[in-house]
Amino acid sequence: QVQLVESGGGLVQAGGSLRLSCAASGRTGRTYAMGWFRQAPGKEREFVAAISWSGRYTSYADSVKGRFTISRDNAKNTVYLQMNSLKPEDTALYYCAAAPVAAGAPERISEFEYWGQGTQVTVSS
Repeated sequence: QVQLVESGGGLVQAGGSLRLSCAASGRTGRTYAMGWFRQAPGKEREFVAAISWSGRYTSYADSVKGRFTISRDNAKNTVYLQMNSLKPEDTALYYCAAAPVAAGAPERISEFEYWGQGTQVTVSS
C-alpha cells in the first residue's frame, strides 16, 4: 500500500501561482510514476500532468502546458506541481496519484493504482 497526502491548495487570484505537494508513504520502494489529476464540480476527473519514476519523462494536458510544471524528489518521496498563470477554469479538487510502472509518464486514470484525498484549488477572477 502507498499513502498519498496532498497539500498546498488554496484561494488565489487569476494570474497567480500555487505549488502543490504530494507526500508518499508506505511501500515507496517500488518504482512509481506519479500524476496529478483534477475534478471540477459536475465534471469528470481529468488528467493534468505526470512524471516518470526517474523524472526524465513528463506529460501534460494541453490546457496546462506552458503554465504548470511537475517535478519530483525521490529522496523525499514527494512530487510537486508548480502552477503559474492560474485561470478561473483551473478551479478544481486536485488529486495526486501513483502508477506502478517502471518507465514513462502515464496519462490514463486506469493506470494509476493509488490516490490521495485531494486538495482544493480555487482561482478567483
